[in-house]
Amino acid sequence: MAKGYWVSVYPATSPGELAAYDELAGPAVQAGGGRVLSLIPSRGGRVAAREAGSTERVVLIEFDGFEQAVAAYESEAYQKALAALPDGYRRDFRIIEGVD
Repeated sequence: MAKGYWVSVYPATSPGELAAYDELAGPAVQAGGGRVLSLIPSRGGRVAAREAGSTERVVLIEFDGFEQAVAAYESEAYQKALAALPDGYRRDFRIIEGVD
């Protein structure tokens, strides 16, 4: 079975702006079986190539299957995390199926 992934790219924020979301999202992802593979630049991950001036945060989360990734997104716990994002906050979020 092909794995499922959450890929999210969003603007860097001021310290604490996403604290409420982060506090809820982490446990929701973990409860849904997700594993954070990359969280750049917040956790010190390195970037080999980057457009000048880009300050976007990139998050990659792996699930054992695509359906599991969708179910985790639709879970009550993650929906509460989404509700904690600041009003008008925009990000590029995708759930994708890996190649088997």
